[in-house]
Amino acid sequence: MQYMLLCCIDEALWAALPDEQRQKVMNDYDKLIQEMVTAGHYRGGGKLMPTQSATTLRKEQGQLITMDGPFAETKEQLGGFHVIECEHLDQALALARRVPPLAVGGVVEVRPLDPAYQL
Repeated sequence: MQYMLLCCIDEALWAALPDEQRQKVMNDYDKLIQEMVTAGHYRGGGKLMPTQSATTLRKEQGQLITMDGPFAETKEQLGGFHVIECEHLDQALALARRVPPLAVGGVVEVRPLDPAYQL
């Protein structure tokens, strides 16, 4: 089963961390991803640019609207994502618990991918 790890953090909190602490988190992230690749769990993912670089599309009254910025303001912003392959949810949760931004206030949502729509 494939799972998506949606990694969120308050961008202001992340920006306020000392450079050394942010770099340690990212170095730990690189190590975790390499471990998941080696173990055969990692299927893909990436780090997103800040929310101010987002563009949102929506349709209102039949018209396509393009807006700068994210769809909605939230406490935490989506900062990155990973698709992993695991035998069961407990295995996915064990990997998610190791996502480094959790230690500095991040949040990880673990959600199974619908097998009918997996690539």
